[in-house]
Amino acid sequence: MVITHHGGQCFKVTLGDLTIVFDPISKNGTLPAVRFGADIALVSRNHPDMNGVEEVTYGDKEPFAITGPGEYERQGVVIQGFLSKSKYGLDKGQAKTSKAGSPDAEASREEAVNTIYAVDLEDMTLVHLGALADEELSKEARESIDEIDVLFVPVGAGGVLTPSKAHELAVSLEPKIIIPMHWNGMGEPKSLETFLKDAGSASETVDKLTLKKKDLAGSDGSILVITP
Repeated sequence: MVITHHGGQCFKVTLGDLTIVFDPISKNGTLPAVRFGADIALVSRNHPDMNGVEEVTYGDKEPFAITGPGEYERQGVVIQGFLSKSKYGLDKGQAKTSKAGSPDAEASREEAVNTIYAVDLEDMTLVHLGALADEELSKEARESIDEIDVLFVPVGAGGVLTPSKAHELAVSLEPKIIIPMHWNGMGEPKSLETFLKDAGSASETVDKLTLKKKDLAGSDGSILVITP
């Protein structure tokens, strides 16, 4: 599989002709909208920065959209969504950042629904934490998710995990590879640098990640920064 970063929390995963996207950015988001076709679109948070399903309806592809907790199977891909909480976009400052100029409809709330996704693909488990604010996973998620091969973790604060809490949670989940997100175009300044400093270990920066199961041998919490 090949994993590329498209800003914010948006990652495209391709395997042959199959394309999966996490948190596609809409044209009303604070970041540049994505524009490519996907077969499966996973949306963690109902916010323009993470819910651009229309933008990945492109060419001959119309995605199967998953926008909340549950168990799903599509084109041989098994997906589990787990309920969690986010605070992203709920303060007045964030609510005003939409290009459309209107506040998030949920801006008056103290917390919003966030969905953590676990995706089984090519004998590997990818876990995308979305715009997570919770410092621990739910009992259901912990019991259902076994070994994590690739963990996408938000590090930007401002409604999601702070860099230090993101690092603590990531380490506790014992993934093979940790990919920080929510640092490019969103999140607090220098959040990625703070996260890497807290980690205290070497990290690698790549423009894309090409990954097979055999490549994970010997990996133990390796941090990979994928540049958009």
